[in-house]
Amino acid sequence: MLLWLAEYFKSDIGFLRVFGFITFRAVFATMTALAIGLFAGPAVIRMLTRLKVGQAVRSYGMETHLVKSGTPTMGGVLILISIGIATLLWADLSNRFVWVVLVVTLGYGAIGWVDDYRKVVYKDPEGMRSREKYFWQSLIGIAAAFYLAFSVSAPTGEKILPLIYDWAQSGFSMYLPPKADLIVPFFKTISYPLGVWGFIILTYCVIVGSSNAVNFTDGLDGLAIMPTIMVGGALGLFAYFTGHAIYSKYLLIPYIPGAGEILIFCGAMAGAGLAFLWFNAHPAQVFMGDVGALALGGALGTIAVIVRQEIVLFIMGGVFVAETVSIILQVSYFKYTKKRYGEGRRLFLMAPLHHHFEKKGWKETQVVVRFWIVTILLVLVGLSTLKLR
Repeated sequence: MLLWLAEYFKSDIGFLRVFGFITFRAVFATMTALAIGLFAGPAVIRMLTRLKVGQAVRSYGMETHLVKSGTPTMGGVLILISIGIATLLWADLSNRFVWVVLVVTLGYGAIGWVDDYRKVVYKDPEGMRSREKYFWQSLIGIAAAFYLAFSVSAPTGEKILPLIYDWAQSGFSMYLPPKADLIVPFFKTISYPLGVWGFIILTYCVIVGSSNAVNFTDGLDGLAIMPTIMVGGALGLFAYFTGHAIYSKYLLIPYIPGAGEILIFCGAMAGAGLAFLWFNAHPAQVFMGDVGALALGGALGTIAVIVRQEIVLFIMGGVFVAETVSIILQVSYFKYTKKRYGEGRRLFLMAPLHHHFEKKGWKETQVVVRFWIVTILLVLVGLSTLKLR
C-alpha cells in the first residue's frame, strides 16, 4: 500500500524512491509488526482473559503443566494481525507470491481458530478432530500447491493462466521449467524434475507437514516461536537472493522473478514473532494456540516452496522434524507392540520429544533454550548451502 503511494508521489518527493528497495521495506515491515505486537499485546491478553479463553491442559499431560491451566490461549491472533497489517502496508500488493503466502497463512489460522475455539468454549482439550482438521488443511494445501506449480514456473503473474492452458492442451503431460525442480543442497547441478503432479504432491506435503510440525512443537513457553523466527528469517534471505537476477546467478540458485518480495512477509513474521515472545517467554502470559502454530507452519512451508528450498527447510527446521518424528515413532511402536505382545510399549517417556526431556529431569527453560541453540546451528547449516556446493 505504501509502495503505491510512494510510486505516485516520488516525482514530487525524491526521498520516496527509497521505498523501491526491498531491504528498506523489509526492515520497516519488521519494525511495524514488532510495534503493533508490543502495543496491542496487553490489550489482546486482557481481552482473552475477559472472554475466559483459557488453555485446557490434557489430564494425561505433564503434571508440571497443570499450573498453566487457564492461561489465555489463541494469542496467535496477535501474530496474524501484526503480520497482516505490516505486510499490507509495506509489501508490493501486485506481487503474486505475497498473496499466496498471506492466503495460506490466514487460511490455516482460521482452521486453528476453530480448533482453539472448540477447546476453550466446549472445554474439549482435543479441539477439532484430526480427520476434520486434516481435510481443511489438505483443501488449502492442494489449492496452494496447484497455484504455485504454475506461479513459480511463470515469469510473471499474467503468464500463469496461459501456462495452465498449455498444460491442459498437452494432455496434462507438460514438464515444468528447471527452476521448478527439486533442488538438492550442497551440490551444484543435482536437481530432480518433478513435473506438474510431482510438484503438487511435494508442495502439498511440505505445506501440510510444516504446519503440523510447528503445531506439535508448540508445547512449552517460547519453544515454537523462536525457531519459527529464525527459520523464517533465513528463508527471507533465500527469497531475496532467489528474486535477484545477479545474486541468484552467482549463488547457482533458480531465479524466480518476484520471489524477493517475500522478504517483506518474512520480516513481518519475525517482528510479530518477537513481539509475541515478549509475552510468551516463561512464565507465559499467553499461548499462541493452533491459530498461530498452524498458520506459521503453513507460511514456512509455502515460502520454502516458492524459493525452491524444501530440503533446506527440512534441515533448518530440524527441531520441528524431530518433534513430529517422535510422535510418529511413539504411536507406531505402541500400536506394533500392542498387536504383537498384547501390551503397548513406548520408545520415549512421552511424546512429543520436548516432553521426553522434561520427563528425564530437564527444566522447561532448559529444554526451550537448548532447542533454540540446536535451531541456530541448523539454520547456519541451511544458510551455508548458499555457497557450499
